[in-house]
Amino acid sequence: MTLNLPPYEALPPPPDDRRSLLEVPVAALRPTQLCVGLAEVRQRQRDFAADDADERRRYLRRKPVPLVQAADGLFWMVDRHHRLRALLEIDPGATAWGYPVLEVPAGGPEVVLPLLARRGWLYLHDGRGRGPLAPASLPAGLGQLQDDPYRSLVWKLKQEGVIDAAPLIPFHEFRWGAWLRRRSLPPFQSHCLEPALPAARTYARSAAASVLAGWRGAARD
Repeated sequence: MTLNLPPYEALPPPPDDRRSLLEVPVAALRPTQLCVGLAEVRQRQRDFAADDADERRRYLRRKPVPLVQAADGLFWMVDRHHRLRALLEIDPGATAWGYPVLEVPAGGPEVVLPLLARRGWLYLHDGRGRGPLAPASLPAGLGQLQDDPYRSLVWKLKQEGVIDAAPLIPFHEFRWGAWLRRRSLPPFQSHCLEPALPAARTYARSAAASVLAGWRGAARD
């Protein structure tokens, strides 16, 4: 089965010693994907809005961002795009914590992006699933990411327990979204997932989906 997505290296896990984490401005982080699922972003905004500033900081410290540190001082984030996009819209001056998964000692984006592409640490499909596009298509900031309704759909399936998380697989949910794009689903949008959910649940539980990480199989009573 071809998903038109690259093979990947698994992301290193966060360090056990959280004192080694780097605190970085969210607005300065460079995305490694072109889109997000806005259904997840909006839910994370509601969650953040229910917390005070100290609760947010404690939560973010428990969920550090895997970072690629470039020689030019830029940090590229290889995960956590949804929660930090949500946080940025609430608090443009927010900071988050991260840990280096790769340090590039020389060069700017023209050096960094090919290295990430070879590791499968870029998602270069747009909100309609078209791609892969050129790495230069990546936006400079989280606020410019497009909406991908299929990414929203996969997030909802994870919330329901239909699909398991796989946090060290880069762009795990987008891989599921690419697979679901090749199935017959009724029209839906990120703010209205309900028309597609019954069929999406059936496909995600089918034997055909067993090739994907996070597959749980048929529903259990």
